[in-house]
Amino acid sequence: MKAKIGIIGGSGLYDIDGLEGAEWVSVESPWGAPSDAILCGTLNGVDMAFLPRHGRGHVHSPSTVPYRANIDALKRLGVTDVISVSACGSFREEMAPGDFVIVSDFIDRTFAREKSFFGTGCVAHVSVAHPVCARLGDACEAAGRAAGVTVHRGGTYLAMEGPQFSSMAESKLYRDVWGCDVIGMTNMPEAKLAREAELCYASVAMITDYDSWHPDHGSVDISDIIATLGANSAAAKQTVAGLAPRLAGPREVCPCGCDRALEFAIMTAPDARDAAMLAKLDAVAGRVL
Repeated sequence: MKAKIGIIGGSGLYDIDGLEGAEWVSVESPWGAPSDAILCGTLNGVDMAFLPRHGRGHVHSPSTVPYRANIDALKRLGVTDVISVSACGSFREEMAPGDFVIVSDFIDRTFAREKSFFGTGCVAHVSVAHPVCARLGDACEAAGRAAGVTVHRGGTYLAMEGPQFSSMAESKLYRDVWGCDVIGMTNMPEAKLAREAELCYASVAMITDYDSWHPDHGSVDISDIIATLGANSAAAKQTVAGLAPRLAGPREVCPCGCDRALEFAIMTAPDARDAAMLAKLDAVAGRVL
């Protein structure tokens, strides 16, 4: 099988450079409309699909991003590997604005989003004990370093609901008590849905600020964030370009097991499964259904 890389671009990243045969493709999904059309093409001979998470012009808030439709649409296009590129705040002095963090784990504090493709009529439980793909993480780390970015490998991402930034009390709780490293609003339930869809997933978190905890930086200032996003965006595009040669070639079975997550996950007996639900799951879970 040939690899096809899906890039989900967050705040500040609304397209990618250098795609050959680039075309915006509209994909219909039974889970609703995706955030936008998907920019498809090839980069250094590798098939790529780019989806702006918030839509071009930034029209979706973190809570209204159609996460299920986005993941389903990428799966329908034949994407095998998903890399999230998103802005975040830092809880660590050494993880400074402008740095990238290759996320290794998540704490999900979102509450206003649909978090699963499965439910009444077809129940499934997948493991997200290790929610990101180490193989993709290796490629992201190498590509980021080659782009000249300061890259931190590993860190726990606190996913908050938003759209407001943290209070100081929340920021200190997440940092000092829960031991989180970065904070953002969009990687959950995205990572969970990618696992349900048997897609390898990695997250490149671009640091824009120190959230609210840092005594020398005060509260989050959106103008500062936008300025940092500009610099981060250029580095992110270079990083994405560097992924292609690192993920080129035949796509082997993932050693992390991401692409077999549904192997024993579906609990509903075949004769009790809802036909309408199964029809919606054709792309996400067709391999096992």
